[in-house]
Amino acid sequence: MQKLGEFKLPNFFNYPPYFTLQPVRETREKQIQLWKELIIDFCRTQKIFIIALEMIFDSAGSLSHEAREAFLSALVSDGRAEWMDKGHRKCLVLWHRIQDWADLIINFVKENGLEDSVMTVEEIRSGVESRGTELHGIDRTVLMRALKLLEHKGKLAIFKGTSADDEGVKFSL
Repeated sequence: MQKLGEFKLPNFFNYPPYFTLQPVRETREKQIQLWKELIIDFCRTQKIFIIALEMIFDSAGSLSHEAREAFLSALVSDGRAEWMDKGHRKCLVLWHRIQDWADLIINFVKENGLEDSVMTVEEIRSGVESRGTELHGIDRTVLMRALKLLEHKGKLAIFKGTSADDEGVKFSL
């Protein structure tokens, strides 16, 4: 099995036909599913939130632009990614859906006894409490969307500071 840094690449990565979009529908669907799983798994383990089309396994230089776009478009269709630009060159990869990130935040709050506490958005992303959790290093856009979802559900209140760096969150679970 090949490795990309510490990441173990799946067996299909050694099979050249998987780098060319397959013409037979069933084969293409299987191919796309394998690549979607690979992209999500890679992004999750490497904590990558934004991926550019040309970044998709650059070591696999034989992967066509059309194939790369098909794989990311399939993730977008599944709600696991969102295009960040009109030209479809960059994607925000949601290895957890926003609702799942919101659930992780709730669990984090409960596990750390923060039910009636105030934290800054930055503390959630990079504070001592979040070390060793999936929230540590979370993309700010993803975090804010999850926090807004929780605010909509009445689980917290977001308040503005003097700058984006001191935006705060008051939990009320």
